[in-house]
Amino acid sequence: MADVKKNGRLEIIKMLVSGMELSTQEELLQQLAIFGCPTSQTTLVRDLRQLHIIKGHNQNGRYVYLMPGEQRYRTVSDTHVTVDGMNRLGVVKVQFSGNMGVIHTPPGHAAHVAYDIDNAKIEEVLGTVAGDDTVIIVLAEGAERSVVMDKISTIKI
Repeated sequence: MADVKKNGRLEIIKMLVSGMELSTQEELLQQLAIFGCPTSQTTLVRDLRQLHIIKGHNQNGRYVYLMPGEQRYRTVSDTHVTVDGMNRLGVVKVQFSGNMGVIHTPPGHAAHVAYDIDNAKIEEVLGTVAGDDTVIIVLAEGAERSVVMDKISTIKI
């Protein structure tokens, strides 16, 4: 019976840590209570150790609990944090070679930057391909890089 209760609590902890950005043991204890699994801080510490849960910084710099092997930065879900975020979030670097460019973003933001560039329908941009923190942008033959970057920086989101 005790193993069933413990296994259920461990599953709830994994669900909470995976789905929420919890910074303190107190926050985690409160969430456990909400899910009908109140426990002591001592038990929580043992559970966190058993699950190999660590703390790391999220994309906003907040220190949160993370599952083992989980990226230190989570992918953003707001598609409106993109090119405007080139200023706020900071595009790390932009480099061009021929008619292709590489835009480096903070982890988790590349897909959203590419989405906004594609939806802006800039005639000099043939398309984009995004990874986690890198966007490949393909320019039309003869397109001026500075013109493209100016148009990207003015995309309204």
